Amino acid sequence: MVDAAALPYRLNVGAALFNAQGLVFVAERKDHPGAWQMPQGGIDKGEDPASAVLRELEEEIGTAQAEILGEHADWLHYDLPPHLVGVAWHGKYRGQEQKWFALRYTGSDADIRLDADPHPEFVAWRWVELAQLPALAVEFKRPIYEVLARDFAAYAQP
Repeated sequence: MVDAAALPYRLNVGAALFNAQGLVFVAERKDHPGAWQMPQGGIDKGEDPASAVLRELEEEIGTAQAEILGEHADWLHYDLPPHLVGVAWHGKYRGQEQKWFALRYTGSDADIRLDADPHPEFVAWRWVELAQLPALAVEFKRPIYEVLARDFAAYAQP
């Protein structure tokens, strides 16, 4: 049994990517059918969060055609459920501490390629209303998506 409280959080960035209609991008996880999330990923050593979020977009959805509109004032965190502690990320972390960014997508839907990475994380994607995010998220990420649905509402405009 791993003591989650003894483990650190993994530093991470997240992208709330808004299209011209004010809808936000979500993708269905390959390893968890029915679980939808926004792009997110780890921050490399020495990398600043703004650079990391654009890199993660490129890696996860095949394009970084976006401009940063703003960032959440706080670092948000979540804990993994007990059955994933000691398993996810090779057992090194208890969860993630995330810096979230709001971005405006400047590309076209045709530019989004979930298969751009040799090991894709997602199998499907769509644009949704920001308020739908919490209902689409896995339970342990839902509190963060509730915060983002509230605090990024100003970016969900056409």
